[in-house]
Amino acid sequence: MSMCFRVGLVIIGMIGGMIGFFDRPNAFGYKEMEVKNGGTVSGKIVLKGPVPEPRIFPLVLYPFGPFCKKISDGEGNVRLKEFIVGKGGALGDAVVAVKEVKKGKPFQKIEADFVAVDCMFHPAEVPDEEQYSVKEGKLHHEHPNVTVLVNHKPISMINKDPIIHNIQVFQNEKGNIILNTPLPVSTEPRGGVLHFAPGKRISQMICGMHEFMQSWGFVVDNPYYTKTKKDGLFNIDQLPPGTYQITAWHPHFDIIEKEITVPANGKVEINFEFDATTVERALYETQHQRRISPATPHDHMLGPKDDRIIID
Repeated sequence: MSMCFRVGLVIIGMIGGMIGFFDRPNAFGYKEMEVKNGGTVSGKIVLKGPVPEPRIFPLVLYPFGPFCKKISDGEGNVRLKEFIVGKGGALGDAVVAVKEVKKGKPFQKIEADFVAVDCMFHPAEVPDEEQYSVKEGKLHHEHPNVTVLVNHKPISMINKDPIIHNIQVFQNEKGNIILNTPLPVSTEPRGGVLHFAPGKRISQMICGMHEFMQSWGFVVDNPYYTKTKKDGLFNIDQLPPGTYQITAWHPHFDIIEKEITVPANGKVEINFEFDATTVERALYETQHQRRISPATPHDHMLGPKDDRIIID
């Protein structure tokens, strides 16, 4: 066999391997392809009923209160507002996902990156202009509380605070901790790989030192998903024609699942409604008279010259 012939075989093999690579399903069984006649699914998610009260966490129960008090109510408590609600009950931070799509548009890589800043966990991809605003000279913050994750993939967090935090990720549907790692004061990211049990899709990340530092995650295995903003609207495009189950989820609610049939080059509109009256709060998180006075020690209280971030 001549050298030229052998080189030709190698090149042909490499080209064939590359074609096979792009045509090969990923680890989740999803196969990328060109979608020529895909349809679009759109709609709105609303919260029916009054917005649930914030969860209350007295700072005196947690370390580094003098630093974390900037996100307090000024009276020694952190009030965790977990519902971003717009006009007409439009619900933000809800994840809409189409189940068991095996092939379709490219599945862009999901980077599960977070930051710990001002005693809060934030998904790193949410820009500051979507979180912060200045009203009457005061800094206001609308806390992003939900992100999208992929199973068996790493998450990372950079601690931008001058105090120690901790990452504890719970597989919420089962309750066990699947990641537990310290967050020292450092510019280096810390984290690990999340391994959810088959069929489990919901996680909750909590700081082991500050319970009010929380973030929720929803696991997806294909690119047909989205997360709502304050207008509650969603739009998922390039979905191959067919019949699917589509889900909507928000923390503190069960997953809502509906069936849709997407025609070629067609549009499907579907809406979801969550009932606020089904949200339950533990008594210790809502009671007005607590077993420890939030006024002690005094350095948990905001003074006239202390900075404060107002959580909307």
